[in-house]
Amino acid sequence: MLSTKKGLLSVLLILLALFIAACSGDSGSENGASGDDEGNNAAENEGASEENEEEVTIVYATGVDTTGATQRQIEVFEEEHPHINVEYREMPADTGQQHDQYVTMFSSQSDEVDVFNGDVIWSAEFAQANYAMELDRFIEADGIDLEAHFNGPIQAGNYDGKQWSLPVYVNASFLYYRTDITDTPPETWDELIEQSEQLQGEGGTEFGYLMQGSQYEGLVTNFVEIIASYGGNVIDENNNVVVNSPETIKGIEKLAEIVQSDFVPGNILNFKEIETENAWIAGDSVFARNWTYMQSSSNDEERSDVAGNVEIAPIPAGDEGTASALGGWMAMINRYSEHPEESWELVKFLSSAEGQKIGAVEGARAPTVESIYDDPEVQEAGPLFSNPSFIEGLRTAVPRPVSPIYPEISEIIQIEVSRVFTDEQTAEEAAENMQSKIEEAMME
Repeated sequence: MLSTKKGLLSVLLILLALFIAACSGDSGSENGASGDDEGNNAAENEGASEENEEEVTIVYATGVDTTGATQRQIEVFEEEHPHINVEYREMPADTGQQHDQYVTMFSSQSDEVDVFNGDVIWSAEFAQANYAMELDRFIEADGIDLEAHFNGPIQAGNYDGKQWSLPVYVNASFLYYRTDITDTPPETWDELIEQSEQLQGEGGTEFGYLMQGSQYEGLVTNFVEIIASYGGNVIDENNNVVVNSPETIKGIEKLAEIVQSDFVPGNILNFKEIETENAWIAGDSVFARNWTYMQSSSNDEERSDVAGNVEIAPIPAGDEGTASALGGWMAMINRYSEHPEESWELVKFLSSAEGQKIGAVEGARAPTVESIYDDPEVQEAGPLFSNPSFIEGLRTAVPRPVSPIYPEISEIIQIEVSRVFTDEQTAEEAAENMQSKIEEAMME
């Protein structure tokens, strides 16, 4: 009997020892013992955290895109941000209609759109109207390097010392020239005048130079780039009107000399982009000033008489160098968005090298991040993306006056410069009138 009790006691002691050992193993695991199990547990916890993050839907509004680039940008963004869904809202193709719809929407403090693309000339207007959200705190927190972009688009998005928008893609103006007539395009305005006079009539041409001389927005872009090439400006970084300067006057005089010359069409004051393009692809001129889109139509063998004989060069230089007029689109956040943090993530992506590369490869949109042009995939996406003259034109692009009353300023410039073309006033009088009228408009 005693022997049986001793046997049972031994069994119980063995079982107790095994139980204690098992408990010790569990305790070690719970307290962070190393090994594969620990890594698996950490991964599972991280995955659970992402899955539990609240899903948010933001609305991204931009103009008509037939290339599919916008949709691809959204797809990649959503893959990288699983908790953010992006609803793409297509706005009218007409820029003016887009602008008016946004104004109607935001003036009522609507939050139906979170992120929207705007023309480069809208940032200051939307900032002062309290439609756009200031981006500086986001930029600083995420260490965004604005110097990675061309300077012009960043300037266009900066008003009153604050950044209100970031660039999505850019456009600029260029000098087109006939390679079957000359292989040395003019580098200065004086050289342009000289070559236009000398080469007019060569290769079946009727004119030496084409531009936009009509009294409309296109005239403002011609004006802005030529005065900038001589060191002139309309409004400085401190929001002061500085248009009445010797540099601006010299630029106006040079522009008037070209408009009143015999090497431009007699009806140059009626020329807009479409008239310039039509005359150019018909083979009527040696040189032409226009935007990047004309490269495509120039080399369209079904439409163009000059296909295969066209190249671009930077806009001619004045005393201070070359300057082209800036175009393009900027991303902004609706001031009344209920999801500012998620909206910023989208703006940051659209303006990043990754987002802009998609725009370039899928939609032939010119990036503002200069380093992207070294990417072989980008270079293959469009004939201009590996062209040094194209990149130089983008690098030297200058914004139109950054002001919340830009439409009024534009109208003043159009009227006063046009009066110089028709000899109703001198360049000095035009500069004086622009100075006083713009100052008065900004005080209202």
